[in-house]
Amino acid sequence: MTKAPFKGKGERASDLLRLIHSDVCGPMNTQARGRFQYFITFPDDFSRYGYIYLMRHKSEALEKFKEFRNEVQNQLGKSIKALRSDQGGEYLSQDFDELLKECGIVSQLTPPGTPQWNGVSERRNQTFLDMVRSMMSHSDLPISFWGHALETTAFTLNCVPSKSVQKTPYEIWTGKRPNQDEPKTYQEAVLSPDLEKWLEAMRSQMDSMSNNQIYKGQLVSKRFRQIHGVDYDETFSPVAMIKSIRILLAIATFHDYEI
Repeated sequence: MTKAPFKGKGERASDLLRLIHSDVCGPMNTQARGRFQYFITFPDDFSRYGYIYLMRHKSEALEKFKEFRNEVQNQLGKSIKALRSDQGGEYLSQDFDELLKECGIVSQLTPPGTPQWNGVSERRNQTFLDMVRSMMSHSDLPISFWGHALETTAFTLNCVPSKSVQKTPYEIWTGKRPNQDEPKTYQEAVLSPDLEKWLEAMRSQMDSMSNNQIYKGQLVSKRFRQIHGVDYDETFSPVAMIKSIRILLAIATFHDYEI
């Protein structure tokens, strides 16, 4: 099997999809809900915007790459030029090799024992795991919910700035700032063309909370336990964005809720 030579670390792509990194992580000690034991990541080198997929088996890597390729190429109108990965068996299969050749995607395989040469994926996966461990250690959820926590961390990292890029990955990837279309005041919310969508989403969330008997005390992110009769009905937040506060005030005003 002939592969294109690896060009060395330090090369930074000049546009979206010119270089995609990939790495498989697992198996985990505990299966996630849905019997997932692995996950595979596809961060873009230029924007650092990343996709993540849960997997039951490592052999699903090819199907997940196809899913990723189809979505991003369709959304961006660009083609993936190169895929950089380690020499894990999931990337060395004949089917994977044939797909890359058929699509004209250059395969860049890092030398054995040099995970730092695939540093973007390696660091991203380590950050994912650190964040998931932190989230799970401060929640009362079963460890099997780590898959949901993982997807949350991926979404979060796509929306925050880093040393690698001047803008957020989301902004580079989509050309839009995260949440830039959210109304900032009650008047903007009422006049928004998406008002019905906002209201429907809000009603759905409130109905779900009511049907499942979920109270405010379960939504806090503070690292302590709340007690019935003491502080169970109080909500705490260590950080808050002014936009979030405005949205909550607009919702409360619209429905005449008590604040």
